[in-house]
Amino acid sequence: MSRSNSRSLVHSPRVQTLVTLFLGVLFPILFRLDFRFVSGQTPLYLTMLFWTALAAFGGLVLYRRVLAVPGASPGYLILPTFTTSYLVVILVLFFFRLDYSRTILALSYLLLVSWMVFTVLVLRPEKKRRFLVVPGGRVERLRDIHTASWSYLQSPDDSLSACDGVVVDLRIDLSDRWARFIADATLAGTPVFHVKEIEESLTGQVEIEHLSENNLGSLNPNEAYLELKIIVDWLLAAISLIVLLPVFLLVALAIKLDSPGEVMFRQSRQGYRQRPFRIYKFRTMMAGPSSSTAQQGDAGEQLHDAEIDRAITRPGDNRITRVGRFLRRTRLDELPQILNILRGEMSWIGPRPEATVLSAWYDAELPFYSYRHIVRPGITGWAQVNQGHVADVGDVHKKLHYDFYYIKNFSFWLDVTIFFMTIKVVLSGHGSK
Repeated sequence: MSRSNSRSLVHSPRVQTLVTLFLGVLFPILFRLDFRFVSGQTPLYLTMLFWTALAAFGGLVLYRRVLAVPGASPGYLILPTFTTSYLVVILVLFFFRLDYSRTILALSYLLLVSWMVFTVLVLRPEKKRRFLVVPGGRVERLRDIHTASWSYLQSPDDSLSACDGVVVDLRIDLSDRWARFIADATLAGTPVFHVKEIEESLTGQVEIEHLSENNLGSLNPNEAYLELKIIVDWLLAAISLIVLLPVFLLVALAIKLDSPGEVMFRQSRQGYRQRPFRIYKFRTMMAGPSSSTAQQGDAGEQLHDAEIDRAITRPGDNRITRVGRFLRRTRLDELPQILNILRGEMSWIGPRPEATVLSAWYDAELPFYSYRHIVRPGITGWAQVNQGHVADVGDVHKKLHYDFYYIKNFSFWLDVTIFFMTIKVVLSGHGSK
């Protein structure tokens, strides 16, 4: 077996399941029993068999689900996903005052995480996913996506070589020969993908080109999860407000000592279903006309360039204070938006709300911009963890594609991925302004 095939085998779901069962469940318990199958503590260890399996396989499922999201980093996701799973199990055991072995859980966690890190850093598959591409339509754009390998077919008579799938633009009129080639590929068990489907899965962006794409429901979020998320958001916000109250007081004191002006910054933003609301943030700029709240005038009133410019914060903006620069880099300036969550105006995760003056400008420049308001805006979001802060219309257009991807794939697992990626963004300072 070649080295490449061996690496692929190690990362297969079947092998990962078997290794998780051995390293994460059986070996820690046998080690604690000194490899004796019967002892006075056997009933406890049989109970630990269940809890350890729940933690180990919970971490594996969470890791694989989050890893399936475009842009997810295998090495970075191991620690947060498995740590989350094991912490949840420990909290359940502690809350219900159940007997458990710390040694078994600790050994299970260390062995499993060490193995997963080893497989990613040392045994990571070398080759990219390879696709055969049927010429015609928008498939040329695939050349700009470097996370996969593209082999462009020259003729329907080309052989169907080993690949991860065939990509074709199904919106064009294909010749009978190409249609037969695609049919043969399907019968041979080779997946056939529409070019747009592949673009979305590899880039994490959704581009809406026709109004009919939204009428068909591609941007309608999951209503059941939408309702559940409102409840979870509110509960987490209430708990966070109590826990983070000392942090609020320290940040407020630092702002007052650093520069004159109010501690809080309030601004009119475009929210859920285009309803304006007043957002709360810690003030990070010098107080004065240049950092004042941007207000929206009559709908028909012409937007002035100066007003738009004041609403845009650019990298290196000289209005930002010393404390403000730290708050922006660590995203601590966003904490007061917990109040907006409690008021039902925002969510923890969703498209970032824009100032009303900017939202009106973008809406006039970009088709389908208003569809991003179909879900509640968030403190963090898919666009923020992938792209960071942007202001130019061209960059906002790309950001819109990230927002559409989030709405189309609106789910618990995507929110979990964004949560983990947000931690990485906060630690690295990526995309701060």
